[in-house]
Amino acid sequence: MNKATAVPGNALLSPTDHALVLIDHQSQMAFATHTIDISALRNNVALISKGAKGFKVPVVLTTVAEKSFSGPLFPELPAIFPGQPVFDRTSMNAWEDQGVIDEINRIGKQRLVIAGLWTSVCIVGPTLSAIEQGFEIHVITDACGDVSDEAHERAITRMVQAGAVPITSVQYLLELQRDWARGETYDLTTGIAREHAGGYGVGIQYAKTMFGAQEGGH
Repeated sequence: MNKATAVPGNALLSPTDHALVLIDHQSQMAFATHTIDISALRNNVALISKGAKGFKVPVVLTTVAEKSFSGPLFPELPAIFPGQPVFDRTSMNAWEDQGVIDEINRIGKQRLVIAGLWTSVCIVGPTLSAIEQGFEIHVITDACGDVSDEAHERAITRMVQAGAVPITSVQYLLELQRDWARGETYDLTTGIAREHAGGYGVGIQYAKTMFGAQEGGH
């Protein structure tokens, strides 16, 4: 019989073991996205971006045909990452762009967390390509979107079958924190949750306001 130990599994994400790659969260790409309300999508993108920045996760920002067709990034992204380089591409598959690959190699993480538009094109491409080259990929499915439910779901299925791990935005944030006793990031995590995590965030606000609750206590 195996003996249990109080240590986290290696499959769990930590702030130091991955990079976050945000792909084509752009205005024109959002116009045809019908699998998630765009305000919800923007909220989720802001949530994971603030989480990554607060936990000092390396972040790659990339666009496709920004000036000629797809338009600017969601305004939340340059606000959260002011002055950060954005790698603009011609290729639908970001993994075929040398600038993006140079940045991935510079960061040097074998585990990547990916989100973007559209799931069936600009997320499937780099996910399948990276997995084939030995990278471990997590896809934040509610920070992605597509032109139809069918396109989104088939893309998620295809990536999972290839070995990708699907997660959600709040799951990503809480996996970075993972222990409420980590006081140095407690206010960061609960602050992001209060602003972006819907009913869960309202619940945090209520508990703290009404009776001073704090998750780190017993």
